[in-house]
Amino acid sequence: MREAEIRRLLIANLLCALSIVLAAVVPAFFLDGFSVLGTHLTWLCVCSVSVAALNVILHLVLKPSQSPKRSSFAHKISRFLKCCIYFFMSCILFHAIIVLYGAPLIESVTETFLLAVLLSTFTTLQCLCLLGPNIQAWIRVFSKNGAMSIWESSLQITSVCSVLGTWFGAFPIPLDWDRPWQVWPISCSLGATFGYMAGLIIAPLWIHWNRKQLTYKSR
Repeated sequence: MREAEIRRLLIANLLCALSIVLAAVVPAFFLDGFSVLGTHLTWLCVCSVSVAALNVILHLVLKPSQSPKRSSFAHKISRFLKCCIYFFMSCILFHAIIVLYGAPLIESVTETFLLAVLLSTFTTLQCLCLLGPNIQAWIRVFSKNGAMSIWESSLQITSVCSVLGTWFGAFPIPLDWDRPWQVWPISCSLGATFGYMAGLIIAPLWIHWNRKQLTYKSR
């Protein structure tokens, strides 16, 4: 396994983590009263857009899954539209799952959906950038020993950390602490964000530590 590829992954992940930090700081210079807790829905939108934009840019620049075949313009348009549909369906699916886990069904619909968008940005968007709208490839990557590159291993780790972070973030909500960050869905979205950032840092370190044991085979 090449050290240069691991360094590229580390730099890409650190840039994604930096985009989240900037999304919490930079808007305060342009929007009056902006804060992660005070204007949480605005922050959710800014964070989702910034992370999504950077992921797409990094994919176009680094080309971790570049195909040797050149596709036509019509194929690229069709692929883009499929990706948009898959992302929207992912948001709906995450929204339904969050509601099934206890989120308000009628009240706070906007809050729940924006949390679903954030989760989709941390998980589904990465799958779309790396694997495209290919469900079989997604199933392969998230199956045991299914990763075929360090980028796919990183995708596994960051996606799992994001979902686990959201789940752990829900634990403080029913507690009688009466804290501002217990308002739905602040703790869950912060949990997802911290989980995603933890995954971004853990992934390259874990891959570097286990580089001698990891063997990727083309399938």
